[in-house]
Amino acid sequence: MTAGMHRLQKRVLVALAAGASWSMVFAGLAQPAAAADVQSKQWYLSAMQAEEMWKITTGEGIKVAVIDTGVNPSTPSLKGQVLKGVDATGAPGDEHDDYRGHGTNMAELIAGTGKGGGLRGLAPGVKIIPMRISDTEFQNENSVNARDAEDAIRAAADSDAQIISMSFASDYSDQDERAAVKYAQSKGKLFFAGVGNNAEEGNREQYPAAYPQVVGVSSADRNGKVSEFSTNGNSVDIAAPGSDIPRWCNNSFKDYCDGEGGTSPATAIASASAALVWSANPDWTANQVLNVLFDTAGRDWEKGTLSRYLGHGLIRPAMNILKGKGDPGDPDISPLTGERTGGSPAPSTSASDQPAQSGKGSEADETVAAGDSKTSASDDGGAPLSLIFGGIAGVVVLGGVVFALVRRRGAA
Repeated sequence: MTAGMHRLQKRVLVALAAGASWSMVFAGLAQPAAAADVQSKQWYLSAMQAEEMWKITTGEGIKVAVIDTGVNPSTPSLKGQVLKGVDATGAPGDEHDDYRGHGTNMAELIAGTGKGGGLRGLAPGVKIIPMRISDTEFQNENSVNARDAEDAIRAAADSDAQIISMSFASDYSDQDERAAVKYAQSKGKLFFAGVGNNAEEGNREQYPAAYPQVVGVSSADRNGKVSEFSTNGNSVDIAAPGSDIPRWCNNSFKDYCDGEGGTSPATAIASASAALVWSANPDWTANQVLNVLFDTAGRDWEKGTLSRYLGHGLIRPAMNILKGKGDPGDPDISPLTGERTGGSPAPSTSASDQPAQSGKGSEADETVAAGDSKTSASDDGGAPLSLIFGGIAGVVVLGGVVFALVRRRGAA
């Protein structure tokens, strides 16, 4: 059996923390959150100073390709926000038929307007380009394209999207998917993916987050610590809020539920953060946007080193948008691989933009431990995210295990 076939059987969403949480959801034990108060549960918006950033930019001019279970363009919060995309599954339906509710949730966390009491996106001026792929359960129920993930990545690379957000994970690296990821980088895209939720279940690195050209996103909780479920290791590049994030209960889109959390919402929020920075700096390349996100991330360790739990640190777009902080660096050099990359598409609008109704890769990075490898991030102190993300605190006490980075991520 090929690695691709293994991946087809093992591909999972990275929305929830653990198997126990999945069983609770399927047993109907998750409690619906009334649409009227779901926004009050988006604790990270005030922590990240969203209202203040929206006075400067809402992400207008930026498109994000969401590779997921599809995106329903008819929820109150997404009306007018979703463009035509691609269904890569080969199964009945199209990219606007969300068979799980997951993709719609991610799209709302990025670009939701909050209308009708729905979720508010961190970048409500963004437009979403949905790319539908299959999870394991969908594969078991339908005849699907075994190469839908790489086809979706290539379609996203060829689209008008500047950013790719993929909240899916697989245990297996695949040659064709790896090539698609490299193609996306060559097209100037900024690619975010969740590192997975198996820290307590083997902590195996996940793909595509573990590919060198992809920004691996871990999850932080409301206390500013890494979420206990969040996979850790060399695949982690940056952290974003991922614990206790509300979600659609299912694909009926009738109720929101309180979320256990996961690196899925963290990935969406990281993608939205990048959209805000790029919108405020439309002449930058993907490399420059990412350089600034890394440079301004909240951390209590030396710049240029990585925590296996939080990567460069907690994502803080407000540091650039409100304070002008962050060094964009060389526009043509990837901060992930140190390699020269292709050009980057500038934000634009056109008549076609009408709304629709680990070591990364197969070789490990070389790292040098700078702390006790048995130290748990949960043993570290924390600070309220209103201080951390807002950039008010002078020190962010979040270290975890930190590694000095030796840049050999190009050997993928």
